[in-house]
Amino acid sequence: MSNFKELYNKEIIPALKKEYNYSTVMAVPKLEKIVINMGVGEGSKDEKFITAAVHDLELITGQKPVVTKARNSIAGFKIREGQPVGVKVTLRGEYMYYFLEKLIKVALPRVRDFRGVSPHAFDGKGNYTIGIKEQLIFPEIEYDDVVKVRGMDIVFVTTAKSNEEAKSLLKGFGMPFKN
Repeated sequence: MSNFKELYNKEIIPALKKEYNYSTVMAVPKLEKIVINMGVGEGSKDEKFITAAVHDLELITGQKPVVTKARNSIAGFKIREGQPVGVKVTLRGEYMYYFLEKLIKVALPRVRDFRGVSPHAFDGKGNYTIGIKEQLIFPEIEYDDVVKVRGMDIVFVTTAKSNEEAKSLLKGFGMPFKN
């Protein structure tokens, strides 16, 4: 069992239950899934960029990514409907907790000039999104093997009803919010 799942069960649930006066354990917000999305604009022109992005995301998450395709054609970006434009992974269960632990304890501290993540990136329904500028902050990625440095969006989907509840939940896991 992952350390973060244990942390959630032993420390975060009682703390949130006390803070928000929940009557049952089932009312306490929990992390439902983490979605990691990597846009690959050049993927429509060259297949090797998509393959490289799939490989990088697979190393980072330990799960095979899905290639996302364009829904409509956009002439300005020279994209046709159905062309590959990115890759994404949805993590649940153990994989989700392992990824969260790796992100908070290893990857984020490796970001240059890191002062914390924005406390304003909540969507109003208890979900939190964070953008990362380069995949090199993850220890699995070898600098020499990288085809192109690219960023990714990481979305934390929670069962929280409000931004405050979701923020308390993520703070419990040790998410480094800016003051």
